[in-house]
Amino acid sequence: MMALSAIMPINTDITYCLLCHVITSFRYMNFDYYFFAFSGTLGGLMATVCMTIFEIPFWKKWGLKGILEWHENQILYSKLTNNNPDRLNFFGIFLLHFVNGVLGGLGFSILLILIPFQISIIYIVGLIYGPVLWILTLLPIHKPITSVDPFSHPQGFGPLVVSLFGHIIYGLILSWGFLLFNQ
Repeated sequence: MMALSAIMPINTDITYCLLCHVITSFRYMNFDYYFFAFSGTLGGLMATVCMTIFEIPFWKKWGLKGILEWHENQILYSKLTNNNPDRLNFFGIFLLHFVNGVLGGLGFSILLILIPFQISIIYIVGLIYGPVLWILTLLPIHKPITSVDPFSHPQGFGPLVVSLFGHIIYGLILSWGFLLFNQ
C-alpha cells in the first residue's frame, strides 16, 4: 500500500477508498466470496443461454448484422484468427458471446460483494445491471468494431431494441441464477 500512497495521495478521494475496499475484501476472502464468483459464473452462463435463445429468431429474420453482439464477435474473432470476416464463424461468435456472458456474471458478483443489496431487490439490481452493461460495453464499441452505427443501423432500430431487450433478459436471468445458485 506504500507504493500506492506515493502515486495517489491519501485523502478522501473516492477512487482510493474504493481501491482500499477492494484490496481489503479480497485479502480476507472466504468461502462466501468464492461461492459468489461461482454463482456469478453459472448465472452468467445461464443468462447468456437465455439471451441467445431470445436472439435466434431475430438472427433468422435479419442475419448476422441484425444481432449487434454477434456481429461484433464475428469481426473480433475474424481479426484474432486472421480469417475473412464475411465468412460466418459460429464457433468464434458463440465463444466470445459466452466468454462475455460469464465475465458479465463475474462482474455482477463483484458488484454484489462491493455494494451489498437486500436480497429482496436483486431482480431490480439485475434489471438495471443488464441495460447498464449494454450502455457501457456494447454501445461505445459497436461502431469502431463493425463500422455500423447502432443508432443509424441499416435495418432501423430493430437490432438496437433486440439488443437492449436481450440485455434486460440477461440481467433478470442473471439475478435469478444468482439466487438459485446461492441457496
